[in-house]
Amino acid sequence: MSWKYFIKQQKSLQYYQNLHTFLNAQHTLGKKIYPPEQFIFNAFDLTPLKSIKVVILGQDPYHGEGQAHGLSFSVPEGIKVPPSLRNIYKELSTSIEGYNIPKSGNLEHWAKQGVLLLNSVLTVEKSVPSCHANKGWEIFTDNAIREINNTCSGVIFLLWGNYAHKKGRFIDTAKHTVLTSSHPSPLSAYRGFLGCQHFSNVNDILAERQEPLIIW
Repeated sequence: MSWKYFIKQQKSLQYYQNLHTFLNAQHTLGKKIYPPEQFIFNAFDLTPLKSIKVVILGQDPYHGEGQAHGLSFSVPEGIKVPPSLRNIYKELSTSIEGYNIPKSGNLEHWAKQGVLLLNSVLTVEKSVPSCHANKGWEIFTDNAIREINNTCSGVIFLLWGNYAHKKGRFIDTAKHTVLTSSHPSPLSAYRGFLGCQHFSNVNDILAERQEPLIIW
């Protein structure tokens, strides 16, 4: 199955039709919704199902002007690097030898190497974090993870924080690798994210399989 077919299939289901009705109502009320409509499925567009090596699961999109572009933890070129991503870069700088922290927060180059940057909820209202939780997106992304679990093999899932950990119930750990830690947010990064070595662990696993490493 391709992501295009998967998305078409999900859109035919009642839960998604209810979600679509909710989103249309928000637009009718004049609410500013992020990311822009053309980027809602950006993670799926940039990382085909058959190409997935790694899944990094976020919560919901950034809710500031110009930040969200459909990839978890990522922001477009020219947008200030958010605090969680700064901690991700900090962890990379201590776990990947020679890593230089970039000025850009755009992670499209990860997505194009097979790193699915998936948020659990794919839309948000401007300045109102988590306001689109429990409207149907979680069902969509649960089903996406089930699809990865069933279709792919040897995927490395990076689950950061309790919200992401809950998605682990859909993953067959005999078939895939699951690495967990606290969330990279400044509120929790010190509880286990910083020092987790996930990025070097991913490349160690890929090296053992004689697969191309991720150029973080």
